[in-house]
Amino acid sequence: MKDDVTEVRANYQGSLLVVTLDGPSTRNAIGPDVYTEIRRHLLEAEQVASVRAIVLTGANGFFSSGGNVRALKASGQTTLAGVSGNTDKLNATIKGIRGCPKPVIAAIEGGASGAGFSMCLACDMIVASETANFTAAYVRVGLTPDGGATHFLRGALPAQLVNEICMLGLPIPAPRLASAGVVNRLAPEGRVLDAALELAGGLANGPANALCTIKRLVGAAEACDLATQLEDEARSINLARFGPEAAEGLSAFLEKRRPDFVSLQEEAYQ
Repeated sequence: MKDDVTEVRANYQGSLLVVTLDGPSTRNAIGPDVYTEIRRHLLEAEQVASVRAIVLTGANGFFSSGGNVRALKASGQTTLAGVSGNTDKLNATIKGIRGCPKPVIAAIEGGASGAGFSMCLACDMIVASETANFTAAYVRVGLTPDGGATHFLRGALPAQLVNEICMLGLPIPAPRLASAGVVNRLAPEGRVLDAALELAGGLANGPANALCTIKRLVGAAEACDLATQLEDEARSINLARFGPEAAEGLSAFLEKRRPDFVSLQEEAYQ
């Protein structure tokens, strides 16, 4: 691995896939090759029955510093079409995270900046260290946000706070974002991955089809009016009533036992 290149490592741990960014000299800076690799691992995980949840994290005590500044500077000497190809790959990865039928959890040690911030915002849940900082650093180098940052932030926060985050480009402490509902769990420094694996493990034991549908419903809710969302929810729950997950879940509730959703998924892939 070159000193300035971030490696993307995939580690299968039972029912979980852990995708790790590892570029120590650049604090896990990301670019087109990294975006492509992350998306490839997500697509592969979709086809593996035993993988029921995914954790996206960074090595070296940091999630990602975002785009490599030297590469960004060099890109200004190319063409608009050339740089558009790079952002297209980022966008494809963001869509891949949002469209993945399995829960994707971001585990953030140290912090996340720029496109790294956008990437963790795209995840279904975020676990961060109590000392982590999140930075939409674009404006500090004369750039504007990408990777859906304004979409995800505006969906969760008032416009004034999103303006503060994006216009000032200052680090926002994880506890502040947790109090605003953007970060789901805070963990002591050095224990974030453990906390994320515990959270992902709980999801991995849940009803996979129901979780996939919930992810789709939540993702569509902001763009839908109430009538459309009501119809979609009604159609989804009525279909679920006749599925094996509901049969197992309702039976387990009445029998006062823990439901076994994992076996259902394994049988479906046999």
